Amino acid sequence: MTAADHDAGPVRKGLTRRRRRSLARGAQYAVLAAAAAALAATADWGRLRNQFAQPDIALRMFPDVLTLALRNTVLYTVSGFLVGLVLGMVVALMRLSPVGPYRWLAGVYIEIFRGLPALLIFIFIGVAVPLAFPGTEVAGGTYGKVALALGLVGAAYMAETFRAGIQAVPRGQTEAARSLGFSPARAMVSIVVPQAFRVVLPPLTNEFVILFKDSSLVLLLGLTLQERDLSKYGRDLASTTANSTPILVAGLCYLLVTIPLGFVVRRLEAKAREAVT
Repeated sequence: MTAADHDAGPVRKGLTRRRRRSLARGAQYAVLAAAAAALAATADWGRLRNQFAQPDIALRMFPDVLTLALRNTVLYTVSGFLVGLVLGMVVALMRLSPVGPYRWLAGVYIEIFRGLPALLIFIFIGVAVPLAFPGTEVAGGTYGKVALALGLVGAAYMAETFRAGIQAVPRGQTEAARSLGFSPARAMVSIVVPQAFRVVLPPLTNEFVILFKDSSLVLLLGLTLQERDLSKYGRDLASTTANSTPILVAGLCYLLVTIPLGFVVRRLEAKAREAVT
């Protein structure tokens, strides 16, 4: 070894960082592929096909699964979402109010209805309310009960979403409105809330997806044949046919709505990030 080689120091050996990352990623892909292959090899596809993929049973579900079950599910969800939207905004404004009792009541409401499972809220609406107020009936029958139950649950989450959105609006917007002679209430309704609504639109859309799935709890209220949602419709036909194909079809109908909505949420979030940058 010459003096020049000695001065150059030891030659660095081993893999580069990029190469190590590539090998690690390849190993992960290999493990995933091996797991998928093992699952495919051990599953009894014949029994699965006989139980979940009977075309004749699936075809008998149409068009009722769309015109009745899916329609009812959408109606339940939209009505509950609208109730939650209005109530959530009211609770959010109470949460931000300078009046102490308003803030306390809003906080208690949010903690209770976020802490209780939606299942218990449906049972409360269907059983406890008629016992507490005999002879009374929620307007709209089953549709009204579902709207109230979903609205109460959704409002607790929407209220916190609205509160975060309102607080995200720069304080200078309110001060500018007040300098123009706006009252505090008018500044909130005309200036702050519209800007906050654009901020909270992605999480509100995500909340709609959650309520769409929670609407399956309507079966706890007792339904007529014309009031069945996707979940109840699929379960009833599965019991009648002694086959699970109706369950699979009902699940695909849920995905028919939730997957496009998920895409909308991602697009809205991307636009919101672009607006910030």
